[in-house]
Amino acid sequence: MALTFYYGSGSPYAWKVWLTLEHKGIPYEFRRLSFDAGSLKSPEFLAVNPRGKVPAIVDDGFALAESAAIVEYLEERYPEKPLLPSDAHQRATVRRLALEADLYLAKTVATLFGLTLFAKAPAERTAIDAARESALEELARWEAQLAGPYLAGALSLADFTAYPHLRLLLRLEERQPGNGIAASRLPPKLAAWRGRIEALPYYAKTVPPHWSE
Repeated sequence: MALTFYYGSGSPYAWKVWLTLEHKGIPYEFRRLSFDAGSLKSPEFLAVNPRGKVPAIVDDGFALAESAAIVEYLEERYPEKPLLPSDAHQRATVRRLALEADLYLAKTVATLFGLTLFAKAPAERTAIDAARESALEELARWEAQLAGPYLAGALSLADFTAYPHLRLLLRLEERQPGNGIAASRLPPKLAAWRGRIEALPYYAKTVPPHWSE
C-alpha cells in the first residue's frame, strides 16, 4: 500500500516532508488540500489529523501529523538514502539546526508575512523594515555557522527544514518588492547553499504548485 501524503501548497512544513519523500524515493499518493476551500476541516482529513493541519501522512494504515515527527519516521521506516548522520554528535547537530529553523527562522518569516502579505490592514513601514532587519539578522546567524556545502556537512533533514523558510522570504520579495528579502541580499554562503538545494534533481517537482498557477 502506497503512502498517502496530505499537502498544502506553500506550507514550509509540508515542503520539508515532500523533499524528504522525493529524496528517499518513497512511493506516495499526493493529496493536495486547499486552505481556502476548507478541505483541511473535512471529516476525511480530520480523521487523519484531528487538528486539521498539514502535513500529514498515512503509511500502511498508520496516520501521522507534525512535520518533524513525519520526517523522523520516514528516516527510520525507509533508511535508504539517509538524512540523519550515524554519528551521535552529528545527528544531534542536525536535529538542533532543524529545531532552530522551525523555531527561529520560521518566526521571522511569520512576523514579516503577518505585516505584509497576510495583513488585514496596511502595516507601518517602520514595522515592516524592523521585521526585515530581524530576518536579515537571523540569516546572518545561519551564514556564520555554515561551514560546508550543506548546513551540517552532508545533505540532511536540517537542509530540508530550513530551506522552505528561507525561500518564503524570497517569495515575499517576489510578490511584494521591498517587503521581503531580495536574493541579492542573501549572505554569500547561504546563497550558494540555496543554489545547491535548488540543483537537486527532484527539487523542481516540489516547488509549491500555486506559485505557477
